[in-house]
Amino acid sequence: EKQMIQDLQQMVDWVEKLNEVNTDGVEPLTNMSYELNTYREDKETSHLPRNKVFKNAPKHNSEYFRVPKVIK
Repeated sequence: EKQMIQDLQQMVDWVEKLNEVNTDGVEPLTNMSYELNTYREDKETSHLPRNKVFKNAPKHNSEYFRVPKVIK
């Protein structure tokens, strides 16, 4: 607990140092990249038949892939 408190305090201290930086005239960022997402129009297309989709699946029922349980 003491180590966690110390680590958290170091993080807060580091963030507080940002208050020392002069940011006058600097535009706020919404993300760290100037790249824009390229969106495409949704179009209905043909899909694979179920028998082909499940052909190589080790386990499945008529509608779903079956996977091992990972949460108890």
